[in-house]
Amino acid sequence: MKKIVMLAAAATLMLGACATAPTASKDDAMSAISMAKQETAKAKKVNYEWRDTGKIIKQAEEAMKKEDYATAVKLANKAKTQSVLAQQQYQEQKNAGPRF
Repeated sequence: MKKIVMLAAAATLMLGACATAPTASKDDAMSAISMAKQETAKAKKVNYEWRDTGKIIKQAEEAMKKEDYATAVKLANKAKTQSVLAQQQYQEQKNAGPRF
C-alpha cells in the first residue's frame, strides 16, 4: 500500500509540473538530463536501475538535439523520477528482510 501511495504522489507531482511548466530552454534541458543521469547512476550503483530509464534519457537527448527542449525536460524529469523511485524501492527491499 505504501508503494502505491508513493508512486501515485510522484505521478501527481510529475503531471502537475508538466502542466504548469513554462517554455523550456536549452539550459533547462541540459540541466534536467544531467540530473536524471546523476540519479540513474545512483540507482545503477546499487543494481536497481529500472529497465526503461536509460532509454528515456536517450529520448530526452534526441529531443534536445531536435531543439524540442520542453519534451527533453519532460522526459529527463520522468527518468529522474524513475531513478529516485528505484532507489526508494532498493531501500525498502533492503530493509524488508526475509518473509516467512
